Amino acid sequence: MKFEVTILGSASATPVYNRNPTAQLLNCNERFYLIDCGEGTQQQLIKFGFKAAKIDYIFISHLHGDHFFGLIGLLSSLHLNGRIKPLYLFGPPELKEILDLQFKYTDTQLRYPINFTPLHTKHPEVIFKNNDVVVETIILNHRIPCTGFKFTEKKRLRKLIVEKLEKDQVPINYYPMLKRSLDIDLPDGRRINYLDYTTDSAIPKAYCYCSDTKYDERYFSQIEGADTLYHEATFLHEMLERALETHHTTAQQAAEVANKVGAKRLLIGHFSSRYKTLDALLEEAKLGFDNTQLATEGKTFEI
Repeated sequence: MKFEVTILGSASATPVYNRNPTAQLLNCNERFYLIDCGEGTQQQLIKFGFKAAKIDYIFISHLHGDHFFGLIGLLSSLHLNGRIKPLYLFGPPELKEILDLQFKYTDTQLRYPINFTPLHTKHPEVIFKNNDVVVETIILNHRIPCTGFKFTEKKRLRKLIVEKLEKDQVPINYYPMLKRSLDIDLPDGRRINYLDYTTDSAIPKAYCYCSDTKYDERYFSQIEGADTLYHEATFLHEMLERALETHHTTAQQAAEVANKVGAKRLLIGHFSSRYKTLDALLEEAKLGFDNTQLATEGKTFEI
């Protein structure tokens, strides 16, 4: 099953050449989940070959502009392009009011329904699940209420040992029961134990998205063991005072988080516009956590 994330934007609050505000597109079994929607997200989708019409789920972490100023434009374009299927939107409760006012004063009646789920910011919760993925909120520590998101694959059914099933002439119509870990009794009196004819599926992988936050161990338990951890790294550690003032994280701190939670890989992003090149941020993070990569525009990472 495909489980990968493409970075659409890696910048923070103010514009910088060749970097866009925060947005990511998660592909889970060819279902697409947009995570934050900074200004210019539509153009980034076009640039990297994605169709906005395929996005059915949007998750907004908080109401700072670099994380949602592209949303109204995207929703409007979907309307203009004839979308009629529902869109599922998750975000701060106040986001609904912002959208309602925007559409009211532009006299826009969307052709499609938006199913909006307001997010709680005091405690984590499961906010969505389907046959592919379970999504939970991560409670972060920012200047305004802010949640990250944890996307965990649903565990797949067991894998059949087809050669053995065929050799023992087990009828095909019993295969689904074996995949669901059920023993079966055949009409000829044989008892078929699912453990003898199947193997376990892979351990589900998890992608954790920590948008804007200061270093705070209270959210560590929620991201423990992440296969891929995206964590903001707005500043170099020499700017720690500024990071604390603005409730952001340094590259060194992001590496410390990855180490403490036992992440397998760290992606860093949300870079301050003061950094025209990102080598120093990557080097600082890799000193503390070697398996670190820059989450920059156009890169796709398999979870």
